[in-house]
Amino acid sequence: MTITAGLRSVAVGVPRTIRTNQHWREHRPQLIAESEQRSLARSFAPIDPSPETQPFDAEMAPYLDDPFRGAVQRHVLAADETALMIEVVAARDAIAAANMTAADVDLLLVCSLRPDQLGPGNAVYLARELGLTCAAWNVESTCSSAIVAMQSAVALVKTGEYRNALIVVSCTYTRDVDPDDTLQWFMGDGAGAFIVGQCARGEEILGFKTASSIATCGAFFYELLAGVDGTPRIRMAAGKTASRLLRNSGTRLVRECCAGAAKAAGVQLSDIHFFIFNTPLAWYDKFCARALAIDPSKTISTYPLYANAGPALPAMNLLHAAHAQKLAKGELVLVYSIGSASNASAMVMRWSGVGLGPIPPRSPAAILPSLDEAAAPMAIAGATALDSSTR
Repeated sequence: MTITAGLRSVAVGVPRTIRTNQHWREHRPQLIAESEQRSLARSFAPIDPSPETQPFDAEMAPYLDDPFRGAVQRHVLAADETALMIEVVAARDAIAAANMTAADVDLLLVCSLRPDQLGPGNAVYLARELGLTCAAWNVESTCSSAIVAMQSAVALVKTGEYRNALIVVSCTYTRDVDPDDTLQWFMGDGAGAFIVGQCARGEEILGFKTASSIATCGAFFYELLAGVDGTPRIRMAAGKTASRLLRNSGTRLVRECCAGAAKAAGVQLSDIHFFIFNTPLAWYDKFCARALAIDPSKTISTYPLYANAGPALPAMNLLHAAHAQKLAKGELVLVYSIGSASNASAMVMRWSGVGLGPIPPRSPAAILPSLDEAAAPMAIAGATALDSSTR
C-alpha cells in the first residue's frame, strides 16, 4: 500500500511583548536621524541595477523613505522568556488543532534559531516539556528550516517508519542584535509548529524543491563578543556585501524552487491557487509575485505584524491566510522560503482538513495596513503605537 503524507495542522507561538516603532522614536531619536548610514539602510538600498535585481529593487523602492523599511511591530522576547517557552505554545496548539494528544506524536523535528543553551538544540528539551517519549532531533536550515523539516518528515512518514511528525521552529533574533544596530528594526521573535502525518489521497503534500543559497554566505553572521560586564555574548550582524548578495540570488532562487516544486508535484505554476512566501522584508511577497509573474492578490504578508521572524514566517503567513479563508479545500497551495547561507525551499500541497491554532494578539494601538492589501509605506512610516504586553 502506498502511504501519503499531508499537513494536519499549523500553529504559532509568540512572546508577550509587542514593540512598535515608537519605542525607537522615544528612546533612540538620534539613531533614527542617522538611520540611512546604519546597517538596515545599507543592507536594503539601491545598488547598480541589473535584470537579476530589477524585481527586488522595483518592489523595495516605495519603502526607501521609511527608516524602518516597512516594519511596524514585532514580538520581542522579554528577559524572563526563552525560545523553549514559545516553542511549547506553538507545539501544544498544533497538537490540539490536529485533534491529537502528545501520545499520537512519534517524531519531533526542531529548529531553534538560536537554541537557549550552547551546544545541543532545543529538540530534547521541548520533548521533555511536552511529555513526548518519541525520537526527537534538531534540523537547521536558517529561515528555510520549516520547509526543509517538512520535506524530511514527509519522506519519513511515507516510508511508514513514523506516522505523525511534529515540526517546531523558532526565531529569537532580537536577543542577538545590538540595541543600537538598526537591524533590530526589521527583526522579531516567534515560533511555528506543524503536524505532518499519514493522510488520504487528495490531501497530501505533492512535491518539494530545495536549492542551496550558497551565494548568500556572509550576508548575515554571528560572532562571539565580550558583553559590557565582561561575560561572553553572541551578536548577529550584517556583512558588508549583504545588499548585493541578497539581491543577486533572490530572483533565481524563487524561480528555480517554485518551478521545481510544481514540476515535482506534476502541476504548473498557473495551477497554484495561493502562494505562501516567507516575508523577511515588507516587500518580499510582492517581489516574489513579480519574479514569478503571478497575481500579487494570490499572496499574503504578515510582515507588519511580526517583522522578520525567520523560520517561523511560513507558519505565520499560512495561519493568517487560512484564518482569512484564502485557502479552500482541494486547492493547490505553494509555500516558499529563502534562508541566508542555507537553502531556498518550496513545496506544493493540496489544502484539506488542516487544523488551525489561534491568531496571536496584536498591539491595539498600532497603525497596521490591511493584510489583504499592499502595504502602504506612508501609513507604515507614521505608525505611533507604544510597546505593550497583550498576553
